[in-house]
Amino acid sequence: MDIGTATIVMIAAIFGLLVTGLPLAFITGLVAMVFTFGWFGEMALPLVTSRVFSFITEYSLVAVPMFVLMASLLDRSGIAKDLFNAMRVFAGRLPGGVAVQTIVVAFFLAALSGIIGGEIVLLGILALPQMLRLGYDKRLSIGVVCAGGALGTMMPPSIVLIIYGLIASVSIAELFTAAITPAVILMGSYIAYVLVRCLKNPEMGPPLSADTQDNPFDSKLEAAKAILLPGMIAFLVLGTIYGGIASVTEAAAMGVFGVMLAIVLRGEFSIGMLHHSLGQTLNTCGMIIWIGIGAAALVGVYNLMGGNRFVSGMILGMEVAPIVIILVMMAIMLVLGLFLDWIGIAMLALPIFLPIVTQLGYDPIWFGILFAVNMQVSFLSPPFGPAAFYLKSVAPPEISLKDIYLSVLPFMAIQLLVLAALLVWPQLAIWPL
Repeated sequence: MDIGTATIVMIAAIFGLLVTGLPLAFITGLVAMVFTFGWFGEMALPLVTSRVFSFITEYSLVAVPMFVLMASLLDRSGIAKDLFNAMRVFAGRLPGGVAVQTIVVAFFLAALSGIIGGEIVLLGILALPQMLRLGYDKRLSIGVVCAGGALGTMMPPSIVLIIYGLIASVSIAELFTAAITPAVILMGSYIAYVLVRCLKNPEMGPPLSADTQDNPFDSKLEAAKAILLPGMIAFLVLGTIYGGIASVTEAAAMGVFGVMLAIVLRGEFSIGMLHHSLGQTLNTCGMIIWIGIGAAALVGVYNLMGGNRFVSGMILGMEVAPIVIILVMMAIMLVLGLFLDWIGIAMLALPIFLPIVTQLGYDPIWFGILFAVNMQVSFLSPPFGPAAFYLKSVAPPEISLKDIYLSVLPFMAIQLLVLAALLVWPQLAIWPL
């Protein structure tokens, strides 16, 4: 069997096993073992395990459980709820004001945690019922919650960017710096879309009247105090990274300390909260590590078979402009996003694509931002977009999966437009570097 046929068989085996419902980590590990023994024999096994060992012993990986724990603690505290209520004071009587407020709060939460699923659930509990009660258009409300929650893939400290940095062997701090401008552009684009729709048709987002502003904060000063605490936590994490005071891993630990201190000062800390947060952290990180182990083994054996040279030769042999090759990569990842989660795509596709990107002369930092925006699209895209299932778990019963899928389409179009802008103007991402 030549490497081309082996590539087709390997891809078919992965997608065939996915249909059975087996976890991706077990599928990739199983396929890796079959090809290792079938192609090389048992003597090649130590070479594959050494690749797995190098992945799980990467020091920067320690930042992942820290940021997951930080997000889990925030989910169970009242900090996010107070932030949402405080922003309502500033939303005022602007058409679509609550939707705009939801997007801004989502941006703040993304800067605090970098975890996507928790944001969707939190906004689904806090913001969605509020918008529906005030008579907001159902699809606009759902789209705002899903798209706002997806900002966690872009806004530092994004777990997506941390994993990309580990795979690409690039500075995670530089990735965080490059991601800020595109994240702000995405947030601004969402807000602009909401305002245009609501100004054109005020019934889609009715302005708040005096009798609907049931806000626990009586003044903007009190609301500003509620915003100050999460702002200080975000500054503690991101400020120390950008200031060169702490590494990403150290800043993650400082973030956990800051959130824990805030929860204690607010009188919300309990052993039960800590127990549930640690359990969620173990579950999430266990999933990431197991998928990483399986994918590292699969990519390792494929490279030993000569797969990286085969793919590189095939792609670089295309008589097209280099940017067309980047577009093909983006299209492949968009298709994979219909079936796989972001960690699976990162572990399987990036080790093959990144060497080609550098050979073409492109900046891997820029490509990392493209990847993060691409994963935002996959997070929303049907039929397996995780955002739909996260929101469905907390949404009112009358909201169906079909409603959610239809609601996110305009926001997916915005994400694709921003992706196109980054392809045309790379400086939008890399200008601060």
